[in-house]
This record gives sequence, C-alpha cells and structure tokens, in this order.
Amino acid sequence: MPTLMQRLKRLLPYIRESRAGLWAAALGAVITAITEPAIPQLLRYLLDHGFASGTLPLWAVPAAIIGLFALRSLSGFLSQVGLAWSANRAVQLLREHMFGRLLISAPTVMTQATASGMTNTLVYEAQAGVVQLSSALLTLVRDSLVLLALLGYLLFLNWQLTMLVALLFPAVAWVMRTIGRRLHRLTVEGQQATDELAYVVEENMLAWRIVRLQGAQAQQGGRFNDRAQRVRQLMMKAVVAGASMTPVTQMLSAVALSTVIMIALWQSRTGGGSVGEFVAFVTAMLQLVAPAKHLSDVMAPLTRGLAAVERGLDLVDHSPQESGGTHDGGRARGEISFQGVTLRYRDDTPPAIDAITLAVRAGETVALVGPSGAGKTTLVNLLPRFIEPTDGHIALDGVPLKEWDVQALRRQFALVSQDVVLFNDTVAANVTLGTAMSREQVREALVAANLMAFVEGLPQGLDTPIGHNGSQLSGGQRQRLAIARAIAKDAPVLILDEATSALDSESERAVQEALERLMKGRTTLVIAHRLSTIEHADRVLALEGGRLVEQGTHAELLARGGLYAKLHGMQFRT
Repeated sequence: MPTLMQRLKRLLPYIRESRAGLWAAALGAVITAITEPAIPQLLRYLLDHGFASGTLPLWAVPAAIIGLFALRSLSGFLSQVGLAWSANRAVQLLREHMFGRLLISAPTVMTQATASGMTNTLVYEAQAGVVQLSSALLTLVRDSLVLLALLGYLLFLNWQLTMLVALLFPAVAWVMRTIGRRLHRLTVEGQQATDELAYVVEENMLAWRIVRLQGAQAQQGGRFNDRAQRVRQLMMKAVVAGASMTPVTQMLSAVALSTVIMIALWQSRTGGGSVGEFVAFVTAMLQLVAPAKHLSDVMAPLTRGLAAVERGLDLVDHSPQESGGTHDGGRARGEISFQGVTLRYRDDTPPAIDAITLAVRAGETVALVGPSGAGKTTLVNLLPRFIEPTDGHIALDGVPLKEWDVQALRRQFALVSQDVVLFNDTVAANVTLGTAMSREQVREALVAANLMAFVEGLPQGLDTPIGHNGSQLSGGQRQRLAIARAIAKDAPVLILDEATSALDSESERAVQEALERLMKGRTTLVIAHRLSTIEHADRVLALEGGRLVEQGTHAELLARGGLYAKLHGMQFRT
C-alpha cells in the first residue's frame, strides 16, 4: 500500500494552482504554534514576578494577553480562509480534469461505468473528499507545529521530564498507522457499496413505469434494503475503527502525563524549581493533550478524504483516452468498406458480427434488416468507433478508421435513432450542439425538419427550454428536433436507427418527409424493422446471427424468397 506522503503527492498538480491560499494557511499555523508556549510562559512570569515579588507592572500581563489572543485570532482566520480558498480551487480543478477526461475517454470507460457512480465521484465525493482532506491537513500541520513548539518549551523548562513525554509518541504513531490502514480499506469498500446503492436508485428512477406495472416494488425494495444494510455495516465498522483511536491515545497520554506530574511534584518538593516554573510546565503539558487528541482524531477524516479524492485521481490517471490517427481529409465522400469484420463482446460468446465483407458507395442508401439480435446496430456503431472490431478492417474513403483523427472521423457521421437524446437546454442549443451556426441557419434546419411552425408557437421561440431529454415535447417533435440537429451538422454519412418505429402515423409522415430531405446527397445506412419504410433503398442487407446472409434491391430479395422475403411476408400478413 502506498504511504501517506506518496498518496498526497498525487494532489500536487492541483495544490500548485492554489499556493497563495496555502501560504496564508501555513503562516497562520506557524503563528498559532509559536504563540502556544507564550501562555504558560505568561503564567510563569505572573506567578514568579507578579504575585511573588510584585515587580511586574499591573498593565503588562493584561496587555500581553489581549495582544496574544488578537494575534492568535488573526492566525486562525488566515488559516481557515486560506485553506478554504485552496480547497475550493482544488475541487474546481479536479472536477474540470475529471470531466474533461470523461469526455475524451475510450468508449469502454463509458460502457463499464454507471452514471450514478460517475456522478457520485465527480460531484459529491470530490467536494466532500477535498473538504475533509483540507480540514484534516490543517489540523495535521497546525497541531504538529503546536506539539513541536510546546515540546521545545518543555525542553527549555525541564529536559529530563520532557524526555519522558517523548516516549509517548512512538506508541501513538503505531496506533494511528494500524487503525489508519483499516480505515482506508473500509472507506474504499464503503464507497463501492454506496455506488451500488446509488445504481439501484438510478435504475428504479429510469424504470419506474415497468416496476409499477410488474408490481415489483417489494422486489426492488429488497434490493435497495440489502445494499443499504451493507453500506450501514461498513460505515459502522469505519466509525468503530476511527472511534477506537481516540481512547487508546488518550489513555497513553494520561499515563505519561500522570507520571510526569508525579515526578515534577517530587522535584518541586526537593527544591528543584520555582512555583512558576512548575505551573508553566504542567500547563504546557496539559496543552499537549488537545493537539495530541486532534492528531489522533485526524486519521479518520484524512483517510476518508484521501480515499474519496483518489477515486477522482484514478479516473484522471487511469482512464484510457481514445486512440486514433492523424488523417483529416475534410468532408468525406462517404465510401464505406468492411473487410472480414468480426466482433466478439466476450471470448466465450458467439460473435455479434461474423466475418462481414461489404462495400457501400458514396451517396448510396443501404437498409439493414433482420431479426432482433442480428447485429444491425452493432454494425453501424463500428463506424464512429464507439466499439472496435475484434478482427478485420473498416475504411472510410479508403482510409482505415484507425488512421483517421477521432474527431475528424466523427464529423463525417450524423445519427438519428429511436432513442432520441436531447439536452435540458433551449431548442436552438439542441440544434447547434457542437456546431457553430447563425440563428438563420438554425431556422433553416428546423424548417427542413418540419418543426419550425411548432417552434414559432412556443413562448420563447428558439430560446424555449425543452426540459429533461425533451420532456416538454411529443415523441414526433423530439424526433424532428434530432433530425434538425443532423441537418445542421451536414455530415456526409447518415445513420438512421429505427428513426420512426415508435411514432404514430401522422408523426411518422412528418418525420419521414424530414428524413427524405436529410438523406439527399448523403450515404445513408437505415436500420428498420418496418420494412415498408425501406422499399426504395438502393440496396437491402439482410443479417442473421451477425452474418450477412443476402443483399439486393427490395424486388430482388422478394423474388429470391430468402430471409428478407420471409420477414416481409410476416409483416404483410400482420
């Protein structure tokens, strides 16, 4: 396991950006530490020169006390404000780097992680972790300096007794190290359990209709309760581990303090020092208890904060970026070729795509048909490199996809699917997503998508918010807004994945008209279960079990009497 210092070093890139706040916090901590021994020293002078000899001016001690605590108040303010500024700046930088890495990470990162887990790490754990960590580090630095200052003062007063106090520290360090390791393990397990709990909530929020329709509330409640119980158990184990540190260290401190006081009383009675010196020593000893307790308590928040922040750091450091070449040929012609392309999601499962060889001409409209699970969507997802083939090669305009710059490659594709994805933003913002264009161009795209008449009737027109994933729109309106976005992108290759399958006849007619405008002059790949919508395609590809079993025009495949004719006949009879 990496040491504490090795783990803290990972935060250096974020700390460097907020050095000013850290310097202010460090200055405050140093002032606090330096002024700590002044309190017992004031008592010493008060007893030896104020009460005993009466030589101390009446105003001296009150003035010193007021000045001392004014200075300590300023140092405390500097420490808290400086550290808060640094912590919030570090949270901002960490979140920016995490989200930036998320946006350019390999698609496998997006498919393997859960949305709730990523949200928990990026939004909540980053904030809570840095806040806990910064507070713990302030305590660690400030109280360590206070301990050193007080120990130096005790050495000055009586080095023999101070050496007895020093024997306490190895035992305390061993306790903190042992319990700290257990706390770290429990914290990591607790984070994973919390992610699982959040995922259950996420699933049920998305699938609330089917849960109620199926009467599965009790079943899903049981899933939630099991994971909530696991989170509770791990949290309680962490609390017990953290809470056990304080009483152990306090008992060690009490034994050492009692021994020292007993010896100091013996020395005083045998003429070994003045009353003021004895009171100053005991006061400084008692002052050691508070920072020692703080240091024993700091391990739990320090461990929790580090564990939370490290999840974000792991995302930044270990999420692989998308790989790609440097080719950027501008706007592609739209010629696509598959050469022996095979895709297996797992080695022990049948291939989702099995040795497909295919050439699509620029400007050609190609329909993909077949039963569910035939590999239609998987095939088109290979083109923008959302997934990678296990074997074979795919090329666009004769250039292998891996040689294309990833961003340049994806500029060549526009997608309209059954599962429309819209952002909780305005109509205009959803049309111009990732594309710079004028308001007039936005209107032209909406006109081409048969949606402008509806948008003009909205309260704020183009600037009307559409709600979460377009919740303020009907299914047909959402679909046409997605088509407007594809029109605005003006990509040479268009992918239509069941773009009209979930619409009523009236909405489908409006959407189909918009799609026909969009398809003109573009290479188009159409996935459709409703075969009547692809009868005019230049070519139809029939897939089954991941293999390309036949291809030809609508009429040719009907005459051949194969898979396509079978599927067409089933729909016709229906």
